[in-house]
Amino acid sequence: MKVIVIGCGRVGSAVALNLHGAGWEVAVIDEREEALGRLGSDWTGEFYVGHGMDISLLQRAGIEDADAVIVVTDGDNSNIVIGQMAQKKFDVRSVIVRILDPARAEFFATRGLNVVCPTKSAIETLTNAVRAYEGALS
Repeated sequence: MKVIVIGCGRVGSAVALNLHGAGWEVAVIDEREEALGRLGSDWTGEFYVGHGMDISLLQRAGIEDADAVIVVTDGDNSNIVIGQMAQKKFDVRSVIVRILDPARAEFFATRGLNVVCPTKSAIETLTNAVRAYEGALS
């Protein structure tokens, strides 16, 4: 199985390492060459320096044969555009996009984008934790 991870911060690098460890063929794209250090000195997957909207870079990374694309850069707008491009232009079966803005995440999820919104998850978790504490005090 082939996956392209776009964004090699804390989340992207951890996902890339997990999938690589599970036997996936992993290509990582990040704008900063130093992000490669997050993958460790024994990284044997692919790493490309550039922007995830660069079609020729996506093609060099193997998007035409990818089973999945995970988009976790630090910009919602970039993530949305890259995710839609992977989904519509390259017909990648599994495209997962991180969107931090809950309203924007909901909007694009209703339009067929597979969205992960950690902000929404944090809001729900924190609210439930306070309500559980409130119940314990009663």
